[in-house]
Amino acid sequence: MISIPNILAAQKEYFASQKTKEVRFRIDLLKALKAEIQRNEEAIYDALKKDFKKSEFETFLSEFGLVVSELNLAIKNLKKWSKPQRVKSSILTFPSSDYIYKEPYGNVLIIAPWNYPFLLALSPLIMAIAAGNTVVLKPSELTQNTSKLLTKIISTVFPKEIAISIEGDTETATQLLAQKWDYIFFTGSVSVGKIVAKAAVKHLTPVTLELGGKSPCIIDGSVDLKLTARRLAWGKFLNGGQTCIAPDYVIVHSKIKSDFIEVLKAEIIKMYGSKPKTSPDFPRIINHKNFKRLTELLKNESVIFGGETDEKTLCISPTIVDNPSLESHIMNEEIFGPILPVLSYHSESDIEEVILNQPKPLAFYIFSKHNSFVEKTLHTYSFGGGVVNDTLVHFGNQNLPFGGVGNSGMGQYHGKFGFDTFSHQKSVIKRGTWFDPSLRYPPYKNKLNLVKKLFKLFG
Repeated sequence: MISIPNILAAQKEYFASQKTKEVRFRIDLLKALKAEIQRNEEAIYDALKKDFKKSEFETFLSEFGLVVSELNLAIKNLKKWSKPQRVKSSILTFPSSDYIYKEPYGNVLIIAPWNYPFLLALSPLIMAIAAGNTVVLKPSELTQNTSKLLTKIISTVFPKEIAISIEGDTETATQLLAQKWDYIFFTGSVSVGKIVAKAAVKHLTPVTLELGGKSPCIIDGSVDLKLTARRLAWGKFLNGGQTCIAPDYVIVHSKIKSDFIEVLKAEIIKMYGSKPKTSPDFPRIINHKNFKRLTELLKNESVIFGGETDEKTLCISPTIVDNPSLESHIMNEEIFGPILPVLSYHSESDIEEVILNQPKPLAFYIFSKHNSFVEKTLHTYSFGGGVVNDTLVHFGNQNLPFGGVGNSGMGQYHGKFGFDTFSHQKSVIKRGTWFDPSLRYPPYKNKLNLVKKLFKLFG
C-alpha cells in the first residue's frame, strides 16, 4: 500500500537536494522517458484499443505522436529555456543588469483525465520534469489499461522520489488533494475543477485548470460545404466525440442549413460507413455511466441522423440533432460524445443569443470566406483558443498556448508555455557598485522636481 504522505515527504527531500535543478540531469530523464515510451509503442496502442476501441492510427495521431513531439521539443530546447533571461533595466535601477530566472516550483501534483489518458497525463508531466520539479501523477481510474501502462513506464524511468504514478479512484484523488503541493495541474470537468481549486486555495497553491465547456462552431453562407462538413465531422467524432475541444454544437446560416446537413451526413458515412458500430475507426463511449448520460440527452430531441445505441458495446453512432431548444439539457451541458446539435441563424444577433448565454468556451470555430465576419466574431467572443476553417488543429501547434478562460479553465501549457507554467519566474537585479547618486537618499529637499523630470523622461 502506497503512503501518499511518505511519497510526498521523499519527493520534498529529494527536491531540497537541488539535483533536479541540474539541466543535464533533466535532459537525461526526458531522453530515458522517450526511449521507454518508444519501447512500449505497441503496448500503448493495445491499451487504448482495450479502453476505447481506438484505432492505431488515431492513437498515434492524437496521443503517441504528440507526446513524442513534446519530448523532442523539450530535449532540444531545455538548455535555452533554462537560462536566465536578460531584460532591459530601468533608470531607477541604473547601473544594473536585470534578469528573469526560471525556478521550479517544487513538488507537483498532476491529475489526468480519461478521454486522452496517455497524452493528457504525459504532456504536463514532461514539462513539469523539464522545469525541474518532482511529480506525482494520478491517472484516470476509468482507463485501467492505459493507467497501468503509464504506471509501469513511469516506474521504469523514474525513482519514486522524482516521479510516480498513483492509481486509484475518487478517494485517492481526495487524499492527494489534502496534501500541501507547490503546484497542482488538473485536466477534467468544470465540477471537479472547482473541487481542485477549493483544495488548492487552502494552502495558497497555484493551479492550472484545463476544463471544457460548450465550444461553438459557426458556419456562414460562404463556405465550401463538402470541405467544411469533412473537417467538422472529423473534429466532432474523433475519439467518439469525447474531446474537450470538440465542436459541441453548430450554428449554421439558415440559407445553407438543409444542404449542409445532407453533405454532413454523406461525409460521416464516408468516414465510418452506414454501420459505425462495425467501423474499426470509431471509438466507444468510456463507460456505462457516460453512455446512459448521453442517451438521456437524446430523449425528446429531433434526431435526423444516426442515433443508434448499443449499451453492450458502449457504441453510440454519430448523431445529428436538429434545432434543440436553448433551454434543453443538450444545450445546457457539455455533450462530450458523438452527438451534434445543429441550430440555424439569420443574423449575427441570433448567434449572440446562443453564445453569450453560455459560459466562455474552451474552443471556438468559424467557417467562413468573409474575413470581416471572421475578425468581428473573433473580437466579439471570449474563448480559450480557436480555429478558422477547421477544428481541433490549434492543439497540435506547440508554438501556441493551450488553455481556457473563465469557466473553461485557467492557466496554459504546450511547448515552452508548459515549461513556463511549471516554472516560477524569479526576478533578479544585479546592481553595479561604481556609481551611487545621492538623489534617492534623504534629505529630499529640492529633489522632487528633478525626480519628476527623470520619470517623465524615462518613464
